Amino acid sequence: MAKTALQFRHNSRDVAVFVDGGANLLTTLRELVGDMTPKFGCGQGGCGACTVLIDGDAHLACLTLAETVAGRAVETLDGLKDGPNLHPLQRAFMEHFAAQCGYCTPGMLMAAKALLDRNPSPTRDEVVNAIAGNICRCTGYEPIIDAVLAAASGGMRGLHGPEHVPSPHMSPRTF
Repeated sequence: MAKTALQFRHNSRDVAVFVDGGANLLTTLRELVGDMTPKFGCGQGGCGACTVLIDGDAHLACLTLAETVAGRAVETLDGLKDGPNLHPLQRAFMEHFAAQCGYCTPGMLMAAKALLDRNPSPTRDEVVNAIAGNICRCTGYEPIIDAVLAAASGGMRGLHGPEHVPSPHMSPRTF
């Protein structure tokens, strides 16, 4: 199978890889870029564990052809970290016990970030709608919704700035 050169921005840095025709973005990120934060869940677009942002919009990496991100910006959970500092969403997830097994957490955080980037003061219904494509078997969703609303009310204007809050207890990679 022929390989295709693919260049894109991954978490604010330029990446160039060779991908097989038909390769999905999830496999490309995990196996070629080395970013293990998008999780492989169902592989069919039904669980949301692989949610990433492409040019700021939430997409399922398992259903996205890698070649379609050429020249675009791809953000994963790994891009939220700021050294040892938690992103406000990660902090809210921790404080509201929104992660139990943690498998859905990367996708939930990225779906929530896409929402809060375009609407920093969402309603509960808007949060529910934003995370609707992400399945969680552990939390019952209420702690996740509470965490997103808390992050929004706590000032998400710091999403791209220095308002990250350090956590002495958890590594940013945990989420």
